Amino acid sequence: MPQFLRTFMYRFMALAILASLTTPIVASAQESGLPIPRFVALRSDKVFLRSGPGLRYPKVWIYQRRNMPMEVVSEFDTWRKVRDWEGSEGWVHQSLLVGSRHVIVTDDSITLYSAADENARKIAMVSASVIGSIEDCPANMNWCQLRFGDFEGWAPRHGFWGVYEDETVEG
Repeated sequence: MPQFLRTFMYRFMALAILASLTTPIVASAQESGLPIPRFVALRSDKVFLRSGPGLRYPKVWIYQRRNMPMEVVSEFDTWRKVRDWEGSEGWVHQSLLVGSRHVIVTDDSITLYSAADENARKIAMVSASVIGSIEDCPANMNWCQLRFGDFEGWAPRHGFWGVYEDETVEG
């Protein structure tokens, strides 16, 4: 093989290797076929948040709250880049997430009502950081039906995190 051809091949291979090492992780909705962004929840009481999409990346946080809502903002292979209600982001393996919908109270408290009306009977006051599930959240209403333990009722679409502004969620 002539020297110029061998030199060309080595340079081409070196450039290909360099390009693969410097290519940023570009995530797309094609990884799972599900929309991005979307809400999910943590599957267990101990979930590690990592700095990158793989076990070789360091753990940056440990979540210890099953059903905590998370927002999937990106995907890479079997890893999901998530954001929590406080804005922290990192990577979690897809097996540690579930598609069930939950919310977390972000205000000091929210009130649950017996109907989607502030004049309806008050059922309960739910404190900050309490996690509940979404029973119903019609897109054409500014109210969601939520469940916190034994208490189920309607709350205005503010004061909690885990549902988009005009999103429809059926529990």
